Amino acid sequence: MKKLTTLLTISLLLAIVQLGFAQITGSSHDFSGQSWNTTTEICIVCHTPHNADVSVLNAPLWNHSISSVATYTMYSSATLNSTAGQPDGSSKLCLSCHDGTVALENFGGVTTGTNYLTGGTLMGTDLGNDHPISITYDAALAAADGGLFNPNTTQSGLGGTISATMLIGDKMQCSSCHDVHNSAGINGLLLKSNSASALCLTCHNK
Repeated sequence: MKKLTTLLTISLLLAIVQLGFAQITGSSHDFSGQSWNTTTEICIVCHTPHNADVSVLNAPLWNHSISSVATYTMYSSATLNSTAGQPDGSSKLCLSCHDGTVALENFGGVTTGTNYLTGGTLMGTDLGNDHPISITYDAALAAADGGLFNPNTTQSGLGGTISATMLIGDKMQCSSCHDVHNSAGINGLLLKSNSASALCLTCHNK
């Protein structure tokens, strides 16, 4: 019986690993087939099990170089009840490719490269026309704004509250809307469907 239980446990763990691998395989963040990724590995461009960069808070075993020179123009508006400083946390990880200042092959300690992100996914350093990121979204902001749900009590539809399932350290980051591993399988790497603006209306009380 003990042997059977052990075999079942191993089988379950293998299934979970394979499912997780399948989520990133073939997605927009599967870089295994890119000419600049000579390792042919999928995860190593962003993550490493050893010698990870821990300079950014909430960086999961980060392996890609992070911009040290970019200064970003952030979104501002008379109706914005929060101050958007420079990007921090996990948003800096996204921008390490998407701001176009760091080469795609700059990972694992490589500091030279010639391949940069181009096209529609290149955001550059001017984020003034994009949703504000790295802002604190808490009950106080919701009360001051009047058009936001309380993230501590409002369900996100993702298995918990907005705060628990969409925010990182009470902050709105890129990953609050985007699923970088595309496990949801939704266009635009969204965390959930935006049909009828469902994603927007998760936080915005309109």
